[in-house]
Amino acid sequence: MKALIDKLEKKRNLTNEEFVALISNRNPELDKYLFEKAVVIRNRHYESDIYIRGLIEFTNFCKKDCLYCGIRKSNQNAERYRLTKEQVLDCCKTGYDLGFRTFVLQGGEDAYFNDDRICDMIKTIKSQHSDCALTLSIGEKSYASYEAYHNAGADRYLLRHETANDEHYKKLHPLSMSLSNRKQCLYNLKKIGFQVGCGFMVGSPYQNAEYLAEDMLFIHYLQPQMVGVGPFIPHRDTPFASEPAGTLEMTLFMLGLIRLMLPNVLMPSTTALGTIHPKGRELGILAGANVVMPNLSPTDVRNKYLLYDNKICTGDEAAECQYCMQHRMEEIGYSIKVDRGDYKPVV
Repeated sequence: MKALIDKLEKKRNLTNEEFVALISNRNPELDKYLFEKAVVIRNRHYESDIYIRGLIEFTNFCKKDCLYCGIRKSNQNAERYRLTKEQVLDCCKTGYDLGFRTFVLQGGEDAYFNDDRICDMIKTIKSQHSDCALTLSIGEKSYASYEAYHNAGADRYLLRHETANDEHYKKLHPLSMSLSNRKQCLYNLKKIGFQVGCGFMVGSPYQNAEYLAEDMLFIHYLQPQMVGVGPFIPHRDTPFASEPAGTLEMTLFMLGLIRLMLPNVLMPSTTALGTIHPKGRELGILAGANVVMPNLSPTDVRNKYLLYDNKICTGDEAAECQYCMQHRMEEIGYSIKVDRGDYKPVV
């Protein structure tokens, strides 16, 4: 199996069968071998810098009904909220004063936030913080909508594909959603000129090594600038409430493989990792990740944006989150980089 890792490291992408074999035979010795190589490659491109993004969860209304998600429209127990434009701007000011130079606006697919409202928010944020990057994570939209957001000043867009296998996708989503449309959205975002992020859950219901191999091949084909990978964690008010969570070990393994396959990718060590293990975010960095995303949302709404159960850091103030993250990174020999943290193409 080490030979397959060596092959991937040499920029020779693996076949579907090779990825399946590698994923199926993951073990602690192979983890160690992979992570050592992943860290060397990550440090070659980004040194010991960890990029910090300020996450603003501005609405938990959503018209979609994904079976795994705690803010799905069918969840009658979700306490819904929307931040006002002024509240979002206050979050950005707080983050800017703390040193954040990238803001991530994340929310459900909320019809209230139409293109005019989104574009107005983008333009205002960029006018007040012209040296900052702005990332959107607001789901599937039309080509025209994405183009409008880009023209308004948005720099990046995150849209996790969740699974690259069509049959698996159908088991995780209602019939009104399709993997082909999800992928088309990602192709549209790249064509328009966004720095694009895709990604998937590790350990989601019905997932197997073959599906994970397809995820790797799709990511290689897409060549995104960002990839978000985190463990599946069940939410008590969804059809998957009783399903087991994804494991720390396999999530870290997939992070390491992605780092070898896309050496210069921007890849977060997610809050979900920190939720399933006290040192999960640190371990994510030590497996090849290079981004962390502290929460800038007002504390009175953080426990309402629950995509999964037991989410951490819902009660911390923004300054607490930022200080905590900085301290955690320094403890493992890394430092928070205070700039936009743009993608660095291979030269």
